[in-house]
Amino acid sequence: MTTNPGDGIEPDATAREWWEDPGLPWKHKPTRADIACLSWMGVASLYGLVLLPLRPVMLGLAPHLLGSLGYRTGLVMVGALGSVGDPWWPLVGVLGSLAAMKFDWIYWWAGKLWGHGLIEVWSGRSERARRRNQRAIAFTQKYETWAIFVTYLPIPIPAAVVYAALGAAGTGIKKFLAVSFAASLLSSALYIYLGWTIGEPAVELLNSYGNLLWYVSLAMLAGIIVVAVWRARTGKKSSSVPGPGV
Repeated sequence: MTTNPGDGIEPDATAREWWEDPGLPWKHKPTRADIACLSWMGVASLYGLVLLPLRPVMLGLAPHLLGSLGYRTGLVMVGALGSVGDPWWPLVGVLGSLAAMKFDWIYWWAGKLWGHGLIEVWSGRSERARRRNQRAIAFTQKYETWAIFVTYLPIPIPAAVVYAALGAAGTGIKKFLAVSFAASLLSSALYIYLGWTIGEPAVELLNSYGNLLWYVSLAMLAGIIVVAVWRARTGKKSSSVPGPGV
């Protein structure tokens, strides 16, 4: 129903603009920076989703490429190959360190733009997720940029929450990127060293079971499709903000 000023009927007070959706992290009409940051978060999520089923195949066919993209399994395998004479492990270590931190700045930027609003959206109505994220925020506030090093270790801490908390706290981008690269380089070196320590047995295992990795990738791809179809059919509502990238 259309209302005119002279009708004496007030417009629907509950009507909202699209950007007032509670699934979005901002509390204002979005600027170009808001839209750009949200778009980059979508790119990061899509990248992780596309690479997820490809990683087992890449491990078998191109471990150097997988390691150069910053994935831990690739770095471990490159270290194992280095122990039997492969010369490319230093280059892969550097490239992998850069690639592993490629999306960190997006979540720092999101925290700078929206404060803890993004983290609240990620938490949703899950009390468990809220407690986990609050612990990550408290940890970051206590240790500041040192918390970045922890996100590169294989422990269950939400890295994106840490980066967003640092952005919200006002950490400078230069400092953030410098510490991220140092942490990434150190963790890459540790994974390569782990592979080097395992050595030839890891290489032999990969050679023996490399063909089976195709089936692992196909199974993962099928799982992604099934979940997507299930969500579409059940109409499961989710946050409008993409989650952290894989």
